[in-house]
Amino acid sequence: MSDANTPDTPKGDDARDQLVELAEQFYDQFERGDVPKMTLPTRSKSNIEYDPDADVWVYGDRTSTRSANSVRGARKLLKSVYTIDFLAQQLDENRSSTLRELYYLSESWDEEEAQFNDQSESDKLVEDLEIVSGVKREDFHMRPEESGAKVMGPLRIREQTNRGDREIHCQDDVGQGGYQIPNNPDTIEFLDCDAEFVMCVETGGMRDRLVENGFDDEYDCLVVHLGGQPARATRRLTKRLHDELDLPITVFTDGDPWSYRIFGSVSYGSIKSAHLSEYLATPAAQFVGIRPQDIVDYDLPTDPLSDSDVNALESELEDPRFQSDFWTEQIELQLDIDKKAEQQALASRGLDFVTDTYLPERLDEMGVL
Repeated sequence: MSDANTPDTPKGDDARDQLVELAEQFYDQFERGDVPKMTLPTRSKSNIEYDPDADVWVYGDRTSTRSANSVRGARKLLKSVYTIDFLAQQLDENRSSTLRELYYLSESWDEEEAQFNDQSESDKLVEDLEIVSGVKREDFHMRPEESGAKVMGPLRIREQTNRGDREIHCQDDVGQGGYQIPNNPDTIEFLDCDAEFVMCVETGGMRDRLVENGFDDEYDCLVVHLGGQPARATRRLTKRLHDELDLPITVFTDGDPWSYRIFGSVSYGSIKSAHLSEYLATPAAQFVGIRPQDIVDYDLPTDPLSDSDVNALESELEDPRFQSDFWTEQIELQLDIDKKAEQQALASRGLDFVTDTYLPERLDEMGVL
């Protein structure tokens, strides 16, 4: 398949304008004699709704108001203004910074009350600014610490970098480690793709096994390392591969409740990033395994479920993302056998079993191969 797709990335000027407009709203409120305030969706679990039509998490209608009529509210707005000023200057200079750096940078701000107490506070504020401005943090030139997620497979891309555009083939031009996913995957243009499907893999060890065994080459597969709970950049790239290149998305994880939630974040979105579900989630993604039934069928090495595992599984029985006959059956089976297993447990049947038998049979059964 050959397809050229130009990424639709908002210009820095547009992002800056949105930030400045937000700050101007505060000044306008001052001029009118109003107490400055900022309204945004209530960011609590009770205000998260599952949209069955879009198959993603979204915020509900409840809102919260940050107002300067209290000391606590005034501090939050002050921190917002200082952060907006920093981000606008960063965009002016075409620079970027990490979420961690923003937290430390606040230590140099001349107003002590504007400084953050910890990184979780600054991270949450950046998310608030995303919501009220309608601009993603990537377009603020804010990035997390390196996620380490990589891609290996028959895909040729053009990436916009600060040193100019670079064309990269994600097999021929990379080593065993693969192509490093950039913080903002919308800077990637898909030039040519010979892949038939995408395999998102939870663990680095299993990702390395698939690459070492040549799974990406033999089955024309794009192997995407999720690196545990996947970063936004990884989920965004996965969604683009599906939406723009029409590639089936499969997710291969450990067989435990926390790994099922990794699948859920890829396919349906997460509560934390509900304001970006349509940008990040791929509802058509399919779960490959490890399934509880695999533990029984293949007599895999296991560990017993912990109390937290049991609680998580019981919670997933009520989770809208797992309301299907398949998930109900698998979760109830896991609670019954009281066991969990890792992807690498398949090695008990030989190092090639996963690529020669398990995945080909499962993917054929799913209609992917």
